[in-house]
Amino acid sequence: MRRPLSVFAALLLLALVSPPALADDPKPTDLVTQQQLKDVKNDAVKNGDTAWMLTSTGLVLLMVPGLALFYGGMVRRKNILGTMMHSMVALAIIGIQWVVFGYALAFGNSQGGWIGWSPDFLGLQGILEKATDGTWGHKIFPGTNIPIIVHCMYQGMFAIITPALISGAVAERIRFGPYCLFIFLWAVLVYDPLAHWVWAVDRDGKAAGWLGAMGAIDFAGGTVVHVAAGLSGLAAILVLRKRIGYPEHSMHPNSMVLTLSGAGLLWFGWFGFNGGSALGSNGLAGSALAASQVAAAAAALSWMLVEWVHKGKPTALGFASGIVAGLVAITPASGYVTPLSALAIGLIAGVACYGAVCLKPFCKYDDSLDAFGVHGVGGFLGAMLTGVFANQILWQSGQGTTDPLGKLGAAGGDHLAQVGVQFLAATVATVFAFVGTLVIVVIIDKTWGFCLVERAESDGLDRSEHGEVGFDLGPSLELVPELAPHEPRAADVPPNGYKRFAVVVEGPNPADLAHTWSELCQVGPNPPTQEFRTVYPYLTTMRGNRFNFRGGDPAAMRDNLQRLFESRLTGKGVKARVES
Repeated sequence: MRRPLSVFAALLLLALVSPPALADDPKPTDLVTQQQLKDVKNDAVKNGDTAWMLTSTGLVLLMVPGLALFYGGMVRRKNILGTMMHSMVALAIIGIQWVVFGYALAFGNSQGGWIGWSPDFLGLQGILEKATDGTWGHKIFPGTNIPIIVHCMYQGMFAIITPALISGAVAERIRFGPYCLFIFLWAVLVYDPLAHWVWAVDRDGKAAGWLGAMGAIDFAGGTVVHVAAGLSGLAAILVLRKRIGYPEHSMHPNSMVLTLSGAGLLWFGWFGFNGGSALGSNGLAGSALAASQVAAAAAALSWMLVEWVHKGKPTALGFASGIVAGLVAITPASGYVTPLSALAIGLIAGVACYGAVCLKPFCKYDDSLDAFGVHGVGGFLGAMLTGVFANQILWQSGQGTTDPLGKLGAAGGDHLAQVGVQFLAATVATVFAFVGTLVIVVIIDKTWGFCLVERAESDGLDRSEHGEVGFDLGPSLELVPELAPHEPRAADVPPNGYKRFAVVVEGPNPADLAHTWSELCQVGPNPPTQEFRTVYPYLTTMRGNRFNFRGGDPAAMRDNLQRLFESRLTGKGVKARVES
């Protein structure tokens, strides 16, 4: 028995320490060839790149509701839905325009570097091709490993969010119908040509648009998206009137919670916005993602600190605006700068954009949500700083070239020459977007009317344009001065049994009355006076020197309103009387 056991033990030990034997010796024809290994590797790279671009497309789409929340929280409560709709409707209008013919204009075969045109791209009908073995497959976008249909969907998200950015400049005063027509025309006449100038490529993957061929660097949309949107917003607000009551009446945001949430979603989605612009899952995408993170953090910090020093308190609105300013500024440079360079760009952008926003009252223009101050100024600044901080090794690696930076410069790799190229590209985008928008807005305003009438603006976008409300908080809040909006507004349908009357205040001119009442409605260190607390819950609207009431004792309202203005407008001979 011992010998069989010892043999069994020897066989078991041999099985444990020896590699398993093949059932059949492979024949040479069964071995995997080098070409097959290469094909497997290529397929893995293509699948990895495509997976990253599908993810990036979803990330950029998420930026649209993020922008809607960001803008929606910054407006008054009566305008929140209307403002959010300005962002969300672009998903439908530009989403269709882009697939039907927008992509063909932006990325079709270049017509002299000025515009694209490819019938195959109309409706994406010609994006499949037949292989030599008779099978069908997706055409690949030149210079990448991703199918054309994926590239189209990814770039379509850029086309969608860009006109939505413009809406922040003219928020709270434009009609929905003319706005829808505007973003459609703007996409066709401004965005699509500009995207072609910067990003179009030929069949070999080389720059085909005239700005791109000139050597302009715009990794993810500093000129195409942010300069274009910011300057278009400026053109629109110079043509259209200001919001009623601006700047005499303070117009406070309705929810910093929404704005901060929107800023967080924008930051998250921007990883796809910048990282996806590498058009592949590679080190270039990693560089862009890292630069985006660092620049956003730096700009949020610099904006917060300079505001803290300047105004005495760091605000949530300032912090959120700083995040976006840093992301805007790093966008054109993101793939080609080191993290420390991104830090510098973010710090500079936070201070510069804060300064631009602070100058708004002195320049007397009504940029409702600072679209020009953040996107226009931040985008142009970022384009210039790209020339200053672009790393030649990262640029050559990303481009797959040995060409130096600064193609217009006599000396290869000259950063000063690249700054010149960047300045020219950003200036072209500025002039083209500004003039194009000016023409579109003037035509729509003259033929259809872009702005709301006074009554509709007083009621708010939500009710006048959409027949809805963003937050149905009930009527109780209207009767609490501390929780009510900081300005008089039109009442809803008065409850049955509430008497309506008016108190006419004579003596001071209506402008002084409006200014004084606006000051009384602001939240300050001192509590409201007893006269104000008595009057405010019943006041519905103010027109000139006429104060309209819903409920309350007419004599009490008259006496308290008279005492209220006498204490503020001494020597004006204030006299109040009741009118039924």
